[in-house]
Amino acid sequence: MKCHICEFRCNIENSKIGSCGMYQNINGQITERFKNSYLFVNPISIETQPMLHFFVNHKFLQIGSVGCNFKCEGCVSNIFVKYIDIYKNAFKKLSAQEIVQKALEENCKGISFGINEPTMHYFSLLELAKIAKENKLLFGISTNLYYTKESLFQLIKYLDFVNVGLKGYTKETYRKFCKAPDSKPVYRNIVYLFKNNVYFEVSIVYSKGVENELINVAKFLSKLSKQIPLQIMRFIPFDKASGELEPSIKESENLVEELKKHLDYVYLFNSPGTKYLDTNSDNFDIKRSFYGPMGAHIISIKGKPNCIIGDISKKDYEEDGFFGGYRITRALEMVIGILNALNVTDKKTIASVITEILKDKTFLNFFHETQDDINSNLENYFDIVELLAKLSNANPKKLIDFYKEILDDIKLKRKKIDKKLKSYYVMGTPIFALNTHRFENKLTSFVGLEVLKLEKEGKPGINISKETLISYNPDIVFISGFISCKTEDFIDYCQNHNININATKYKKVYKLPFGWDFGSVEWIFGLMYIANVAYPHIYNFNIESKYFLFNNKKYTPLNKSFYTGIG
Repeated sequence: MKCHICEFRCNIENSKIGSCGMYQNINGQITERFKNSYLFVNPISIETQPMLHFFVNHKFLQIGSVGCNFKCEGCVSNIFVKYIDIYKNAFKKLSAQEIVQKALEENCKGISFGINEPTMHYFSLLELAKIAKENKLLFGISTNLYYTKESLFQLIKYLDFVNVGLKGYTKETYRKFCKAPDSKPVYRNIVYLFKNNVYFEVSIVYSKGVENELINVAKFLSKLSKQIPLQIMRFIPFDKASGELEPSIKESENLVEELKKHLDYVYLFNSPGTKYLDTNSDNFDIKRSFYGPMGAHIISIKGKPNCIIGDISKKDYEEDGFFGGYRITRALEMVIGILNALNVTDKKTIASVITEILKDKTFLNFFHETQDDINSNLENYFDIVELLAKLSNANPKKLIDFYKEILDDIKLKRKKIDKKLKSYYVMGTPIFALNTHRFENKLTSFVGLEVLKLEKEGKPGINISKETLISYNPDIVFISGFISCKTEDFIDYCQNHNININATKYKKVYKLPFGWDFGSVEWIFGLMYIANVAYPHIYNFNIESKYFLFNNKKYTPLNKSFYTGIG
């Protein structure tokens, strides 16, 4: 029989499973394989979803699980989409009433489904949405909107808000990038949301070469309303996507300006420090900051915006550690990367480890603290390695000994430093400073560099004023290899904004290769790289030979995932 939930309309034989892996035909009835099964149930700020014009700054309960009907190249959530069976023993079984009760206990404004595709949990969400409405909670989803007319008709009466994740404009793009038959059902459903007064914002990934697709999307939306917010997600090549598809922040900002010819509100994500996360006019001003992949957080609100749906919360909510939004996807990638380095790649063992660490927040909280806490240092990373080795029955000695050899060498040599240089570590544009105690800055301080002391911190950092940067006047700048700008763009920005610092004057601006700082098991190479360029008269590591010893191969940054694979 045909599945009626999404427009793939799989023909599923009795006892068989559909192409998404999430629905089964049981005696002539389409059933959800993992009903009421979730991996994540955490409070978030709504901007982390992200929703930018809807009940601004309010706390929502975000739920998420596994599975998707699309197969998008470089998806931020691929780790939860491709490996469904790895997570099935880690599910939290929660009834709709239990989730609603948790939302009420947490004083949430509503419930939001994100991380993976909600189409995969249709029956669970339909029941949850009904009970949420009965309890006067708002309910919304982040979705590719590939629903059939009949399934969306049932769900739409309970939806208060939707983040529509577009993959492009044409049928050809949908077929190429997400293996979906056509784009028409999505645009049909957007019109359906609009006509039924369901509030929605649209997000779309911007990768190199698809500029005309995004312009056509903006034109389409403008015919419905010029006030529909459009979120541009600068493409970050996760999983096996090519790094050549990643546009620069500068290129992305230029595209946003073009799109603003058609829509009043166009925003740019995955670009730390950009001004294009802000909402402003003569009467109001909302400033936002980068908050991990696909997310934002409120910095300040002035005036009363007339484009905002619902009231604005005066009290903001700060998520714990890796929890909330898409940062959890990166956290589990980091875990699998360490397991890979311990020669653990088989699905059964990885599934066992993932199940264990998702039972509660203890491990992931500990993992986050080792990398972004005032009381942690580089050696604390060994504790994480040893714990994961224990859970996977692996031997951590070779990996830890490799780390220790380099650290001991640096400890010995840094005694020769007679005058510390000032370092500045950024992600994205020059004004987005990484937290003082974040792992990247632990690397720089370890080799004997001075670090910028921030009065406030964010996740993973904050925007600083150009006056602060000029006053600090760093001798050397390091740009994160994860979400970054080109060194030439950094220098151009400083020149265009009259930011005169020693680092640009003497061309001491360095972009780290991806995977050589925060999050990656290969941070030890970033440490050697920083040491070499900061104090070349003291350090002289042969990184290429060390890398071969570590991984039995040369460094080949194919994408920006923190793991090489799962067997």
